[in-house]
Amino acid sequence: MVVLAGLSPARAERLTCNDLFADGRRPDLVNPKLGLQTTLLCYDAFAVLSSAVSRTPVYAAERLTRASLAAARGVDRVDAFHDEAALPEAARARLDDYVHSGFDRGHMAPAGDMPTGAAQAQSFTLANMVPQDRALNRGLWAAIEESVRRLAIVRGTLFVVTGPIYSGDRVQAINGRVLVPGQLFKALYDPAKGEAAAYLVPNRQDAELRAVSLSELRGIAGLDVFPDLSETVKARPMELPEPRAYSRGDEVSAPSRSRHRDDATFESWAKTELHRVPRQLWRALIRAIF
Repeated sequence: MVVLAGLSPARAERLTCNDLFADGRRPDLVNPKLGLQTTLLCYDAFAVLSSAVSRTPVYAAERLTRASLAAARGVDRVDAFHDEAALPEAARARLDDYVHSGFDRGHMAPAGDMPTGAAQAQSFTLANMVPQDRALNRGLWAAIEESVRRLAIVRGTLFVVTGPIYSGDRVQAINGRVLVPGQLFKALYDPAKGEAAAYLVPNRQDAELRAVSLSELRGIAGLDVFPDLSETVKARPMELPEPRAYSRGDEVSAPSRSRHRDDATFESWAKTELHRVPRQLWRALIRAIF
């Protein structure tokens, strides 16, 4: 079942989220157990295959472009975690599931990728979250997310599929309802160069990152994330950037800026910045008063 979850009017007119998937094709569930009691949720800038078994995403899919990320840089983050009303109550995570759980509500499609305030608000649905180790979420995983954004700016377009992996005989659940993944992955595909690979990280504080091919990821996760790619591409991992901590003000290198920032993108960025600064000053004034 496909559910259009709180789409903007412009996106609702399209009645599809196939443009978020490489070649318009969703990931194949190689492990059929992953497909039990699932619902595809379409949002403005990402799609989630939600599982009523785990009450987490099976995966989240995005299409990142240079223009969409330029717009995302101008969207101030406003945390607004919420239950997903488009799912039946028994099939969805609740805010109270995470209370005193010891885990963060970890985004699969990151808030920092969202090109509008509306899309960012949608990204805070619990249908887009997994219980994630706090140190991982705020450290290495955040660095991976920012490194992927920067790579998309350099490359122009990337398709991204992110998700949890549940393995082992015993799987932990918070509040007895929401399953805790043992590992997390973020898979990338560059359609211009025909290259792909994935980051693979244990869901724990001392996580050590591995870059893997899509073939290896398929065997571990039970997902063929980009099924239309040739087996040759799936077997040969592209070179992924080494994640590192960035500040929001860091820029892509000067050669990349001059090579990739066209006039339209710069104009969009400049307009966003002009609107963002007064908003920040107004918030600061309100905080000072109250």
